[in-house]
Amino acid sequence: MQIALFDLDHTLIPFDSGGAFTSHMATLGAIGPGFAPQYLDYCRRYAAGEVDMREMHRFTVGALGAHPPAQLQAWLDDFRHAIEASIPAKARALVQSHQQAGHACALVTATTRFVAAAYGAAAGLETVLATEPERDEAGHFTGEIIGEPCFREHKITHVEAWLARLGVTWATVARSWFYSDSINDLPLLSHVTDPVVVDPDPMLRAEAGRRGWPILSLKG
Repeated sequence: MQIALFDLDHTLIPFDSGGAFTSHMATLGAIGPGFAPQYLDYCRRYAAGEVDMREMHRFTVGALGAHPPAQLQAWLDDFRHAIEASIPAKARALVQSHQQAGHACALVTATTRFVAAAYGAAAGLETVLATEPERDEAGHFTGEIIGEPCFREHKITHVEAWLARLGVTWATVARSWFYSDSINDLPLLSHVTDPVVVDPDPMLRAEAGRRGWPILSLKG
């Protein structure tokens, strides 16, 4: 068995998926004017490898808990339609090349599932491994995370759980690719047979240079 894994933000897409969703919700008046600046601060801390993912999730997803689940679902459906053309042609071609080769493919992202699933569908990736948001009995998001966030070393755990559902283990995977831009993904990049760095942040670019990892761009 061979697998191909893809990060989302600044890898398959040349922007932040959460930021795109925040902008979408802001145009609907679903979040307050102070949300975006705070979200950008979390993004800066994420890029620096300093963010607390549970704290970030409480802020970003917890803010949506005030909305009725049916209304939120309608907004999410609108968002899915709005991003259908947002995956660059090079990224689509990369995903398709692995699919055509018969590799099992998955999106592996720290992004919360409901946003990640929209981009997974747009990229043609049925399997989406993402941070799982908790809901209360009424279906409202609580801001908490089910299990571990799909972040840093926990991405390996999420991939292992997916492989277990397929009835296989890492030991039976003959070859594995992971494409990412972020230093936060160093654990999973180090775990696969074929790490590929995509439009990397400065820290990952330096690490890729030291390790001799290939660097490519999917922009344009």
